[in-house]
Amino acid sequence: MVISISNNKQELGRRAAAQGASFIRQALAHHGEATIIVATGASQFEMLDHLVKEEIDWSRVTAFHLDEYIGLPFTHPASFRRYLKERFVDKVPLKQFHYVNGEADDPVEECRRLGELIRDRRVDVAFIGIGENGHIAFNDPPADFETSEPYLVVELDEACRRQQLGEGWFSSLEEVPHKAISMSVRQILKSEKIICSVPDRRKAVAVKNSVEGPVTPEVPASILQTHPATWLFLDKASASLLNDKREEP
Repeated sequence: MVISISNNKQELGRRAAAQGASFIRQALAHHGEATIIVATGASQFEMLDHLVKEEIDWSRVTAFHLDEYIGLPFTHPASFRRYLKERFVDKVPLKQFHYVNGEADDPVEECRRLGELIRDRRVDVAFIGIGENGHIAFNDPPADFETSEPYLVVELDEACRRQQLGEGWFSSLEEVPHKAISMSVRQILKSEKIICSVPDRRKAVAVKNSVEGPVTPEVPASILQTHPATWLFLDKASASLLNDKREEP
């Protein structure tokens, strides 16, 4: 795992986007096309702001959506489909973007549909974050490290739901959905490269446990220790509890 510690969130976002863009351009040069995974949430604001400005032939890039609440309308401010459409999809001329439809009549069938689309694809870069409870995507602890299904219906734990409330996406805890469709841990790990952006002091415990603790389903992001090509982008605040503060120039 390569760890980059920036002075602030803007610098973190710039570095993460530049590294991810470099990997996308490499994939385009080697394969003629690229497939990426894109996450949402407050941790991705700065990275996406910089990524859409990178010089990339987006017409050869296919993107997959990482996760989405079940039953939340597209028009809701917390909708991840809305988030990605406004902050990413509308700003770059992608070959294709595969949304997770949280309003599908049958969420299990939606998982199957998405799974068929991604199961046999080479994923070149996954842009992800880490939750306050250590989750990646919506795989809350204890996460399923074993399933080979690309997408799952998951139950959101209270810590996860409180994070969404605290970030201002909802006006009350009761409004936060209890279930979501999430890309599975093993599907994320199939990505050739992983760019993980994690700003803010509220993520410091999760970062420490993910980087310096044991690999355990109780800290889902700890599984990133086993991935051969993960780049973890932190700011001073999120890195504040690490014993080994490895910093790139």
